[in-house]
Amino acid sequence: MDQETLGSVVLLAIVTLISVVQNAFFASKVEHESKHCNGKGIQRPGSSAFDRVYTANQNCGHAYPTFLAVLWCAGLLCSQAPAAFAGLMYLFVRQKYFVGYLGERTQSTPGYLFGKRIILFLFLMSMAGILNYYLIYFFGSDFEMHIKTITSAISPLLLIP
Repeated sequence: MDQETLGSVVLLAIVTLISVVQNAFFASKVEHESKHCNGKGIQRPGSSAFDRVYTANQNCGHAYPTFLAVLWCAGLLCSQAPAAFAGLMYLFVRQKYFVGYLGERTQSTPGYLFGKRIILFLFLMSMAGILNYYLIYFFGSDFEMHIKTITSAISPLLLIP
């Protein structure tokens, strides 16, 4: 793979690998809680602490394919740096959601809502990249620089709760 191609995906790959480590952390929490509650191995639901950890892990796992899809689409079709930044923000929010869910379930709500907003941003970046592709294809108009400028300017706004 040449350096230019690698350079256009390296940030996305880093965020993806960080998300894999985070998934392993979540799974280890489930395993630890299961052994702590039962002492013999994976426990069936019944313990409230185990249920919270297990449910938080399942909820994070259900949103994971969507996150990966919009992260890579936004990074490849629109702009890598803002997509990677939004991806890192999503991982922080997902950590907040997971930890919040281990406390009282109402503590996880801000992380959940913030995560939805980041997914929407990545989705809109992907749509802007697709729209630009068809504008070039049918009309010869390239708005790539404008789209990259806008997404770079908007991505820090994701920090606002």
